[in-house]
Amino acid sequence: MLRATDTAVRAAGGSGDEPPVTISRDPAREAARRELSKRMYHENDPGLIQRALNAFWDLLDKLFGTAAAATPGGAVGLLAVILFAILVLTALWWRLGTPRRQAASAAALFDDRPRSAAEHRATAEVHAAQGHWNQAVQERMRAVVRSLEERTLLDARPGRTADEAAAEAGRALPAHTDRLRASAREFDDVTYGGRTATREAYHRLTELDHDLERTRPAHADSSAGTTHGTREGAAE
Repeated sequence: MLRATDTAVRAAGGSGDEPPVTISRDPAREAARRELSKRMYHENDPGLIQRALNAFWDLLDKLFGTAAAATPGGAVGLLAVILFAILVLTALWWRLGTPRRQAASAAALFDDRPRSAAEHRATAEVHAAQGHWNQAVQERMRAVVRSLEERTLLDARPGRTADEAAAEAGRALPAHTDRLRASAREFDDVTYGGRTATREAYHRLTELDHDLERTRPAHADSSAGTTHGTREGAAE
């Protein structure tokens, strides 16, 4: 600053051989500002990104210092707390998997051309033979729902979700309500939740598919019982 001011004063007053010229403070300050605004004084200044990074690290350092001062054990105690939090979050992620998006369950169960239950089962078996358990679970769940539609236990409704299908099927087949809901959750987790299906999950869904085929709907049983009772009454 002194060198720049001296340069500005000498520039305003003439060469160095002449007597110094005394100027007031404000003009001297303005002359120094003009001198310092020259490019040669700023060639080594940090760029915008570097200044932003420096400001970020300064802020982080202040925050860390403040937190360390408020934590028992100082910096070591704060580091232990951070590591513990990371371990807890990692354990939760490992246990629960990727969080499911709320909008995921609203997606349609069937997303392509209509196919029969037999076609879905055949596709599921092909995927299972190749070890593609995600696709196998998806196709087997579609086979379950399509089979119920073919038996008129569910109405063929485009846009139905797996959760909706499980809830509706559970009313007609109450003995399998829990397994239907579990299968719908498995389908959603695999299709939209980012989880990976297993061989066991596919086998559970396959067994459910076979059991549903052998199960008579609740209203059919009640109708049969009513008809039997009516016949007995008529015989009496």
